[in-house]
Amino acid sequence: MPGIVIVGTQWGDEGKGKIVDLLAERADAVVRFQGGNNAGHTIVRDGEEFKLHLIPSGILYRGVTCIIGNGVVVDPAVLISELDGLRRRGVDVTGVKLSANAHVIMPYHVMLDSAGEAKLGKLAIGTTKRGIGPCYADKAARLGIRVQDLLDPKILRKKILAALEPKKQMLRPFARDPRLDLHAIAEQYTAYGHRLEPHIADTARLCWEILDRDGLVLFEGAQAAMLDLDHGTYPFVSSSNPIAGAACVGAGVGPTDISEVWGVAKAYTTRVGAGPFPTELDDEVGKHLLTKGHEYGTTTGRERRTGWLDLVALRYAVRLNRLSALVITKLDVLAGLDPIRVAVRYRGGDGAVFDEFPYHQSILHAAEAEYDELPGFDGDIGACRDESELPQEARDYLAYIEDFVGVPIKLVGVGPGRDQIVARGEQPALLAA
Repeated sequence: MPGIVIVGTQWGDEGKGKIVDLLAERADAVVRFQGGNNAGHTIVRDGEEFKLHLIPSGILYRGVTCIIGNGVVVDPAVLISELDGLRRRGVDVTGVKLSANAHVIMPYHVMLDSAGEAKLGKLAIGTTKRGIGPCYADKAARLGIRVQDLLDPKILRKKILAALEPKKQMLRPFARDPRLDLHAIAEQYTAYGHRLEPHIADTARLCWEILDRDGLVLFEGAQAAMLDLDHGTYPFVSSSNPIAGAACVGAGVGPTDISEVWGVAKAYTTRVGAGPFPTELDDEVGKHLLTKGHEYGTTTGRERRTGWLDLVALRYAVRLNRLSALVITKLDVLAGLDPIRVAVRYRGGDGAVFDEFPYHQSILHAAEAEYDELPGFDGDIGACRDESELPQEARDYLAYIEDFVGVPIKLVGVGPGRDQIVARGEQPALLAA
């Protein structure tokens, strides 16, 4: 069985959790390979809603190992709270495994994140202020605290002291804050280590063992391609690499362990936080997408920016991840809109036309989308389970996307429920009934 990577292809919030949950029924393991609790996946199962932030979306299946990989940055308090909340709801969390090499978000990371955004003012990136960026910065600077350090109080204390030293100037406004007391931090995080110890493991080896016995491993990305630190709309990006290539680094597997890459995209586009958004709508259609799509952040509750589907950016993400299949979600939200518009090129501030996603930020920030128009469709499509049941206009819309980006659309979401999925074309064995 393959290793399959599931990634977002827009600016996040595409519904990756629902797709991973659907595929996880036949998986042996689901691995989260990057990001932190700045991400959120919402899963609806039997009318009950589960909001996950760090724990992989396969957690609702018994026997599926849910791995938090070395590429993730972990806030221990958030993880413990999430584990406890799932236990209270009757979910078995014994299969949750946390990489000993994952880096830990510390109190000073959260302080630095908030202070940094405040200092930027109008130029703020729009982070979730959960310490993700500063934690990754410490990792790169080799000042990070790893999960395994929580199990050794002496090493932990020394590493916290070393990490705090170069930050004294930046943390001066918080000098009297009790959260920065060295003894208190060391005690608290040692206690977190005791709580998490049953879950801490050599997660890369767990992946190898499953793959070597032909088990199915799903690699779950957080955020999305357009928020990639290297290839996204920098600096308005995440602090990690949410693209498929990062699954190998963030989970500890080799490139040949990956057999397929599935991308997830909404039938329209949304974005949270600041940054360029060529198809953004500030009109009644935008409000329709916001309201009907319930476009509010799982983690922050922030209202999302909405716009028409950007096929220029989507085609860029398809190539960047070398997708083998595409999943379109929330097609039902477009019902009642006529016409439906899709961005097929950009026009720069000087009038230049761009058929491909521009690499230069000055071009992108000034770019305006140019559109093709397709006929809209009416009615509730939430009960559709076969492509033939969809309105012809909806089918034409999917075919247009497929043709433009050059990748087959395998699944289509027509509602929030796990069963509200329409399969298209030849389906892989792992989706067989």
